[in-house]
Amino acid sequence: MFELPTDKAWLSFILDELPRLRAEGWQIEMSEDFGFDVTPVDDWYAVVDDEPERDWFDLELGIIVNGERLSLLPILINLLRTHPELMTASGIAKRRDDEQLLVQLNHFTQRGGVPIQVALPYGRLKPVLATLGDFYWREDGNNAIRLSTADATRLRQLDDLPLVWQGGDRLRQFSERLVNIKDVRGEVPEGLNATLRPYQLEGLSWMQALRELEVGGVLADDMGLGKTLQTLAHLLLEKQAGRLDRPALVVMPTSLIPNWMDEAKHFTPQLNVLALFGTQRHQDFKHLQEYDLILTTYALLPRDVEVLSQQLLHVLVLDEAQYIKNPNSKAAQAARQLNARQRLCLSGTPLENHLGELWSLFHFLMPGWLGDAKQFNSNYRTPIEKLGNEQRLEHLNARIKPFLLRRTKEQVATELPPKTEIVHWVELNDTQRDVYETMRLAMDKKVRDEITRKGVGRSQIIILEALLKLRQVCCDLRLVNSEPVNPRQSSSGKLDSLMEMLEELFAENRKILLFSQFTSMLELIEAELKQRGIAYSLLTGKTRDRRVPVQDFQSGKHSIFLISLKAGGTGLNLTAADTVIHYDPWWNPAAENQATDRAYRIGQDKPVFVYKMIARGTVEEKIQHLQQEKAALAAGVLDGRKAGDWKLQDEDIAALFAPLPVVAKKVKR
Repeated sequence: MFELPTDKAWLSFILDELPRLRAEGWQIEMSEDFGFDVTPVDDWYAVVDDEPERDWFDLELGIIVNGERLSLLPILINLLRTHPELMTASGIAKRRDDEQLLVQLNHFTQRGGVPIQVALPYGRLKPVLATLGDFYWREDGNNAIRLSTADATRLRQLDDLPLVWQGGDRLRQFSERLVNIKDVRGEVPEGLNATLRPYQLEGLSWMQALRELEVGGVLADDMGLGKTLQTLAHLLLEKQAGRLDRPALVVMPTSLIPNWMDEAKHFTPQLNVLALFGTQRHQDFKHLQEYDLILTTYALLPRDVEVLSQQLLHVLVLDEAQYIKNPNSKAAQAARQLNARQRLCLSGTPLENHLGELWSLFHFLMPGWLGDAKQFNSNYRTPIEKLGNEQRLEHLNARIKPFLLRRTKEQVATELPPKTEIVHWVELNDTQRDVYETMRLAMDKKVRDEITRKGVGRSQIIILEALLKLRQVCCDLRLVNSEPVNPRQSSSGKLDSLMEMLEELFAENRKILLFSQFTSMLELIEAELKQRGIAYSLLTGKTRDRRVPVQDFQSGKHSIFLISLKAGGTGLNLTAADTVIHYDPWWNPAAENQATDRAYRIGQDKPVFVYKMIARGTVEEKIQHLQQEKAALAAGVLDGRKAGDWKLQDEDIAALFAPLPVVAKKVKR
């Protein structure tokens, strides 16, 4: 009758009932071997050691027992080693806040051999562990952990705890502002030749708040929502406030230089702009300080980095920042050498293929914020991409949230008319089927031999080369045959289908954008249009003057615009179009969506129809499935939704090289 049923019940009795009995005058005696003799915790404390000139701070969290301060870090590390099941995120989440964890402190106190144990409530441990996060298990031997200044948001998790704080007031204020950064509403610069929509004003205010907090960020709005305008407004505001005492530099793909020049001239004529471009650009090197805004390209940046790295900048902007998704590229390395007060990335697709691309952007913006590449792979890429770990995905989302502003058309541009996507299935003709099967068999053997020797991971180039050939067969036999095709036979069932489509669309007075990745395919389509007397605009990497074909199309002079995916995926505003045709699918749905967004953007007042021409049963159909899986990963990280596992597996390769399905042929009677 004097026993309690569980350890938890004994602990509850000692912590809750004994103090009440003592207060009533009871005398309590305990034997030396009594297992629940708990020393009360006098208080909890937090010590922050930070200096304004440093980009890091030290944080110590601890308890006060018998007047002695004890850091929790070594205590938790010891618990992790001795009772790992107690310290897992899932294990802690299952505990009620009023449950207690009994902890032995013998070798943590200065009294040495005197046995002491304390009870720590899970309600207090949870925010402490959330604050220490994935750091505490790496900090063996230390009482404090060292965190990046941008990590100050972790301190907010301690706000509801009754803590004795020492230092850290500046950091906690910084944390408060960082968490609420997207709620700040700023002013519109005087003389801006545009009316900012509410979400654009929000983007401008966010960039201003980032500048004030001396951190960088990624403006990841969908294509067509005005990232260039928001950035120009930010720079104009900086000039009017007297802060643009050094030039701002924007790095972009070569094709966007005319677009930035036009938009700066139209929206912000007050800015003195220099296009540092062309063979004569060296003449401007001595006068860079005289300009408000300098424009250069990813191709020229590595060549000019020696000069540009000497020029102090106010703001450094990377437009289409996915160009530095490979951190080892010359452009990425050069960009990191530049000296600016603020760094910004603009990209509708900051994550196209894998999480490492997002790391590269943050490595430019705030080096160390997501750890080095090895730490990032261990902490995020492997758990999220390979294991589908939702907790790691949530952790990554929380970590980048203040510094990544993403709005989709569906969220903010409700004035846009509807967009309808249609898969237009086509059948290969008999000749194409024969060539496809012959090539598929040869390529399948070549790929499997390579995988046997090197494994899937190191065979990517051979796999992609093989798939390229099959994709070209789907487009037109003339892309793969060196000898001429029999003129009496069609070289492409897809091209025949396209011409039938165009006849119907022209009859409906449609304005059409036609995209292909293969410029050689566009040449074949050109020849067909010429033969039919159809006028067209054309834009590829070889096009010198982009303005003329754009104006011819926008003015209504031409009803169809042939565009290579690479040349036309960025920087074009083609709202005259109401129809988009993707002649061949690409692995990356983001690249296709960017192309579609040439038409489906602000200013469009007509419903937009998007046709994807897919050869049924071929590698093109398999690419469609892979696209959906890649889109799931991008959505998981950028929008905070669930992750998708899209890693190319053996079964994917088998599917990509699967034989064509049998087609019932018409029998002549």
